[in-house]
Amino acid sequence: MSIKSYSNFQVLPEGCIANALSLTSPKDACRLSSVTSTFRSAAESDAVWERFLQPDYRDIISRSIDGADLFLAKFRTKKELYLHLCDNPILIDGGTKSFSLEKGTGNKCFMLAARDLFIVWGDTPEYWQWISLPESRFPEVAKLLDVCRFEICCKMNTSMLSSGTKYAVYLVFTSRSGIYGFQNQPAEASVGISGQEGEKRTVCLNQEGEQRHRYQFVPRRRYQFFPRRVLFIHQLARVYRRLGNIPTECNSEYPKCRDDGWMEVELGEFFVKGKQDCDMEMSLKEVRGGNWKNGLIIQGIEIRPKAG
Repeated sequence: MSIKSYSNFQVLPEGCIANALSLTSPKDACRLSSVTSTFRSAAESDAVWERFLQPDYRDIISRSIDGADLFLAKFRTKKELYLHLCDNPILIDGGTKSFSLEKGTGNKCFMLAARDLFIVWGDTPEYWQWISLPESRFPEVAKLLDVCRFEICCKMNTSMLSSGTKYAVYLVFTSRSGIYGFQNQPAEASVGISGQEGEKRTVCLNQEGEQRHRYQFVPRRRYQFFPRRVLFIHQLARVYRRLGNIPTECNSEYPKCRDDGWMEVELGEFFVKGKQDCDMEMSLKEVRGGNWKNGLIIQGIEIRPKAG
């Protein structure tokens, strides 16, 4: 930009500059606020941050367990409200969901609490226990006591999400005493539009599984002159794989640590096209059942914009 054109831009009314900044992004507006005092004043205006907030943010906040009026009264500016929603998810729909914003874009993020999921045998006290944890954002989490059939699923309408955005779905969980029974049992995750074939992927719920699949049962080079022994070892490896003792999926999703201390594993992703209005189904179930499992504590399923 030439000095002359820059000077011309400087004489624009603050409202015009604010309107221009509102067409950028929250990150760009914060960067441009350091250009001049006029830019700084425009970048702090409610007109800019009202545009960065989602069009239906008032409707969503009205579903807050604290009540919309009481909640909104805490903030002097729209920027304060925006930043609060980025760093502090609020509970909505009676505490069964949380709502927040992605800081860089303002796109909507949701987490469905364990109580908002369908968990097979979830209401059977012998199999699942509903407890409270101080580190959870929800009043209750689901603790797996002992079950031989593991399956959870949920639905969400795409109209609740930000249009033109690629989302990823994550199971958020932890364990107090270690997760048992999932070591050699891959689970199948599915994410897709209701009534259509969803994207499927293999998911492991134990961190150790990522390391174990590196140690496949394969013949060493010293056996190259003994073809019968090599054949026997390959046959034995196939038997182990059928029994589930050797993981066969090298492209499985594995848990990762979150900043809040919980674990998460990605179940799938999808793109919200325009003003799409349909139900999205998400599920996680065992490929092979039969063995008993315990130790898993589920906080919920999070749906947030895909990084990158």
